Amino acid sequence: MKLKRLFLIFAIALIIVTGAGSWYVFVAGAPQFDSPQAERNTGLTFQVKTFNSVAMVGERRYGVVLPHDYAKQPHQRYPVLFLLHGGHGNERDFEDKAKLTSVLHDLYQRKQLPPSIVITPDGNDNRGSSPFWDSDYYDGPNGKVATLIGSELVQVVKSRYRTLNQPQFWAMGGISSGGWGALNIGLRYINQFRTFFSHTGYFTDISGMANSPKTFIQQIPVSAGKGLRIYLDAGEDDHQYLDATQAFHQTLNQLGIFNEFHVFPGGHGIVGPNVGWNYWHQHLADSLAFVGKQFKLALKQSQLDSIKKQQETQNGATNVTQSFSKKH
Repeated sequence: MKLKRLFLIFAIALIIVTGAGSWYVFVAGAPQFDSPQAERNTGLTFQVKTFNSVAMVGERRYGVVLPHDYAKQPHQRYPVLFLLHGGHGNERDFEDKAKLTSVLHDLYQRKQLPPSIVITPDGNDNRGSSPFWDSDYYDGPNGKVATLIGSELVQVVKSRYRTLNQPQFWAMGGISSGGWGALNIGLRYINQFRTFFSHTGYFTDISGMANSPKTFIQQIPVSAGKGLRIYLDAGEDDHQYLDATQAFHQTLNQLGIFNEFHVFPGGHGIVGPNVGWNYWHQHLADSLAFVGKQFKLALKQSQLDSIKKQQETQNGATNVTQSFSKKH
């Protein structure tokens, strides 16, 4: 009896300590060890905007960071990048917890990412944000979040900003459940998005195979799959997410879909130099540099196509002129 009582006391104490630690970090917003760098004057501005959603029946928010030269280049169009938060998150997470503008500034300075329009949606479903569940990044009983992000917000961004509209200039990724959400939504809209990334995400959802990217991606036509570009990473201490990411990486290889997979120290956790937002802050630049490579290749190909089209037009005009001269 005494041993059982001691075990019960220990179990209760463990639950209290774990719960308090989780609340301290994720609910109270307490800083983690080795917290992200302090604010810097990057010349970039993070703004929160709103729009009316038919899918979610009400006003929704998103964050946006425009390129340095956006206002000075009124005829310039830009690639677009969506970042999805994880559980108990919102549209401000990437700026407040990962210093998004600082990461973007450094990538621009190193020319690892072309100037881009960066969007951070509020991906919460109708239940709102909570540390006790992840958002349903799909159309289901808790709201049409997939339609919200993959369709409505895309159209809002196109109408409000000067975007390059071809799918090779659009990317979507996220952290944890946001990594799952990016693939789960994005693979349904490959006519709009071609590049994806996941930090410590998962690829099989409890709601079923319909919302499990590991299964869904196998239904995509081979020709369409060849155009996809996917970045994956997971923490070496994050066994559940590491196994899930490794399995998805293997599925992509079997399907012949271009992808990169990296394993880094740390992963999910409460506090520590390589866990939680510390991990995501450290490796956000890795995924965005991968996206940058895809954008730069697409921009180069677009320029080559434009030159080819101009040459064909000039050759056509020359042939018409020569034909006219021969007749007269």
